[in-house]
Amino acid sequence: MAERLVGKPAPDFTMETVTGDGADFSKASLTDYRGKWLVFFFYPLDFTFVCPTEITALSDAYEQFKALDAEVLGVSTDSVHSHKAWITTPRDSNGLGQINFPLASDITRTVAKDYGIYIEEEGVALRGLFIINPEGELKYQVVNHNDIGRSVEETIRVLQALQSGGLCAMNWKPGDKNLVTN
Repeated sequence: MAERLVGKPAPDFTMETVTGDGADFSKASLTDYRGKWLVFFFYPLDFTFVCPTEITALSDAYEQFKALDAEVLGVSTDSVHSHKAWITTPRDSNGLGQINFPLASDITRTVAKDYGIYIEEEGVALRGLFIINPEGELKYQVVNHNDIGRSVEETIRVLQALQSGGLCAMNWKPGDKNLVTN
């Protein structure tokens, strides 16, 4: 049985990244995001079919995440060079085009293993999405089969619910009252 991650310190990481415009390489670590919320998501492979729909949708919603004091970081087991090629390929040619956040390379597969989403037989990660609070605690995770894309709207709703500081009922939305316990 997999170890529970939610409610515990998020597994640490340091990975090589490429900027969202594809111009520069850098590194990102969990400590870089201290003091901010982090939407940290894994996808299986560059230059595939479902992945670009998720990455570009998250990029298109980036200002909404920024308004919620959150950063976004995408990661796959591809190299930063593959990420750069995908970013510098236009969307209408099966590329991402410029995006609003970096992509990280988990080429060693260590981070995907630490987050419990590595598919050994395929050498890729499942679609795992994690929300980490400003103190580094993993507050939310959802893992999908690689055939199914995730929802940007649901990710934003969950982030807002976590930031509300209270108990949130099913289908809670901003403006709804939190549950009161006696």
